[in-house]
Amino acid sequence: MLETSARLLRLLSLFQSRRDWTGAELAERLGVTTRTVRNDVERLRRLGYQVDGTEGAAGGYRLGSSAVIPPLLLDDDEAVAVTVGLRGAAGGSVGGIEEASVRALAKMHQLLPAPLRRRVSALEAFSVHASASGPTVDADILTTLASACRDQEQIRIDYRRHDGTESSRAIEPHRLVNAGRCWYLLAWDTGREAWRSFRVDRIRLRPNHTGRRFAQRQLPDDDPAAYVIRGVSMAWPYRVTVIAHANAETILTRLPGQLVVEPIDEHSCRVELSSDTPQVLAAWLGALGVDFDIENPERHPELVEHLRQTGERYRRAAAGGS
Repeated sequence: MLETSARLLRLLSLFQSRRDWTGAELAERLGVTTRTVRNDVERLRRLGYQVDGTEGAAGGYRLGSSAVIPPLLLDDDEAVAVTVGLRGAAGGSVGGIEEASVRALAKMHQLLPAPLRRRVSALEAFSVHASASGPTVDADILTTLASACRDQEQIRIDYRRHDGTESSRAIEPHRLVNAGRCWYLLAWDTGREAWRSFRVDRIRLRPNHTGRRFAQRQLPDDDPAAYVIRGVSMAWPYRVTVIAHANAETILTRLPGQLVVEPIDEHSCRVELSSDTPQVLAAWLGALGVDFDIENPERHPELVEHLRQTGERYRRAAAGGS
């Protein structure tokens, strides 16, 4: 049985790892009785932590918003991950948190034990952050959406589509997906009764949440990130399918993970590509590094013409003349 002070820290750690706990679950994790759990909860409350509870057979506990911030209890790998994440956030795609990330990073360095500080310092010294262009999302919106995913709370949003039109949606948020410099929200659209992916930088939150809780739904794919990215790629105006004369494993190493690559046999595979311009499609095809055939080329005259012009340009450059 843990000593009281160590047990209280362990109890705080459990509250941080999951939102709702029953007294019996906490007692089992701590190796104590439910009576001891109740006493420990009261001790936390006296220390300034807000622990909400409900009575009865189905009752339980939840760590609420307190006057003081509970200590974050991190293992070695978590501490390194937080430190590296803060470094990336200082110049990342979430707006408004750069300065706060730098301050938090300085505090983490001060608190890290010497062996962990050496690990983090080595990583920082020999890694380079490459700047990239892309939309910046509001940190408050991102954290609000993450909380709604966690709490299974239905919210209302105003959403601006890529063509500039806006609409109001009631959604059940399930997952946030970070794809490069873009953040996406995978949610169930209650009005359309379908899964939808929303660019977070195009979301404006309504001030009044519905406050309605929803039941967890079966996600449309075991890999939510892959599902979101596939859906986003399908929305581009230019799409093409080619047969690449190489196995799927080879092609996957040369293209972004969001592209659809379907094996045909050990010497060929089908690749689906999409973009907003035929020029970008041609660039992806060049990245294949192997021969390929365009399925139904008559449906893609702009791409075919661009490939012809690009081929002639490359041939002239290789010949040393214009």
